[in-house]
Amino acid sequence: MPVEFDGEYWAEHYGGRAAHGGRQPTVHLVTEVGDLAPGRALDAGCGEGADAVWLAARGWRVTAVDISATALGRGREHAERLGAEVVDRIDWVRADLTTWTPPGDAFDLVCSHYVHSTAPTGTLVRRLAASVAPNGTLLVVGHHPSDPHHHGQPPRAAQAQVTAEEMAAGLGPGWDVLVAGTRTRPAGGGPHGPTSRDAVLRARRRP
Repeated sequence: MPVEFDGEYWAEHYGGRAAHGGRQPTVHLVTEVGDLAPGRALDAGCGEGADAVWLAARGWRVTAVDISATALGRGREHAERLGAEVVDRIDWVRADLTTWTPPGDAFDLVCSHYVHSTAPTGTLVRRLAASVAPNGTLLVVGHHPSDPHHHGQPPRAAQAQVTAEEMAAGLGPGWDVLVAGTRTRPAGGGPHGPTSRDAVLRARRRP
């Protein structure tokens, strides 16, 4: 039976493991938006806040949203270790992405990485895309079905798999798709270790 990725699931998930608040930001975030001028950003499904903190340290004003109070608390602790300027640039919001409605046309960047949502992929992408400002960027990354680390995994892993084409299909008119494909990233064990395969969508909203 598929797992419901609700508040109870994530409370158990984060409560049952050590904090990873000092980890590095997602490699696809660094690659895809590292050259963008800072503005307002939404990190949807921020987890323990590595991406939100990385953005804030580079001048972005970030709204970091997650369903887990434990994860948000660890994100705050990570930000605090980097100083007041980073802390002041991040608003931490506890909310369920399947029901939370972001403010419309409000963000120059909306990013979401590996979100395990109970909502269909297209629905989630449309909700996130609606909050991107004109000329703003949408970056959504998920586990690709061909990722060898998900073969033979329990049903919850299959629910999290997605292709770039499926994500792009959630966009309406008025978008320029800049990246829609499969990318690899290190999965641990150093530069010569195993790799994971991810679906990456980057799109820019037209004026």
